[in-house]
Amino acid sequence: MISQQVAGRVFNFNREVKLTPAWRSRSIVSVAVGEGDDVFLVHRGSDYYPNVPWTRTMRGSKLSKVIIGTVPDDEKFVGQFGGQGEAAGEFTWPVAVALDNQRNAYVTDEWLNRVSVFDKEGNFLKIWGKAGSGEGEFEGPSGIAFGPDEVLYIVDGRNNRVQKYTKDGDFLGQWGKGGLNAPWGVTVDQHGNVYVADHENHRVQKFSPDGQPLATFGSYGTGDGQLNRPSDVAVDPDGDVYVCDWANDRIQIFGTDGAFITSLLGDAREPSKAAMGIIETNPEMVQQLHDMPDQAAIGRFSFPTGIAFDPEKHRILVTDSQRGRLQIYDKVKG
Repeated sequence: MISQQVAGRVFNFNREVKLTPAWRSRSIVSVAVGEGDDVFLVHRGSDYYPNVPWTRTMRGSKLSKVIIGTVPDDEKFVGQFGGQGEAAGEFTWPVAVALDNQRNAYVTDEWLNRVSVFDKEGNFLKIWGKAGSGEGEFEGPSGIAFGPDEVLYIVDGRNNRVQKYTKDGDFLGQWGKGGLNAPWGVTVDQHGNVYVADHENHRVQKFSPDGQPLATFGSYGTGDGQLNRPSDVAVDPDGDVYVCDWANDRIQIFGTDGAFITSLLGDAREPSKAAMGIIETNPEMVQQLHDMPDQAAIGRFSFPTGIAFDPEKHRILVTDSQRGRLQIYDKVKG
């Protein structure tokens, strides 16, 4: 077992969850923990939109439901929601998913500037939102998270703000303009405090439920406790903060006081099935894999995008997006 022990905590590498042919996707960009062993994943492909250089279409874009138990044999693909398109119940650029108390799934779409809602069986319920910069409007919604009171927080990325809604889509408030720069991921702790991955400011900001700044985690750089374009954030019941340090290819972990604890670099043992499918059909890649001086590099994160903490099983789930897999770690108090 690969493990790290630091500051009264042990982080054990559990396993990797690889894409299978049934998932039909190159990339998992975000993850949400469901009921029991259920996990919800947002998938998207990587075909460029011809007239929009900064974006990509999501051929095969979908939300899937997967069972991930305590051992690899528990893994089971259950089904998928949505699909690529602009009709009701479809996605163009899905980014993140959050679940309410009834396990309804709320998915942001950064291209269509809306939120799509499905029940726990995958039946489409409704959409809400439209493009704009006014109250209740979006320009690139990304991170999404429910607070303990079922207030919904949505990162409005290109408007540089966080917006609050009821789960029915009624606007409640906003904050962040001037203090956030291209924010991306968001999470809420058990006390209702809101943590935002402030992507272009290279930090995570912690706010009260009404948007008052409380703390900052990280600064720009590559050293311990430093960040380079963080993409997502999670908080466990102990108050430890987990950050997808996107451009540094790692997870950074901070204590509730903002002190750096440790980094997770990725510990998978082999390429994902999706990656191996490409490698095995390309003789040059097979030779490159064989000649790699550091075989451990295969298991490292590559632009990890999404992260979630499962409080029931005390495990960290990371979407290792460019590698086409989840990597899972267990947290044990040392």
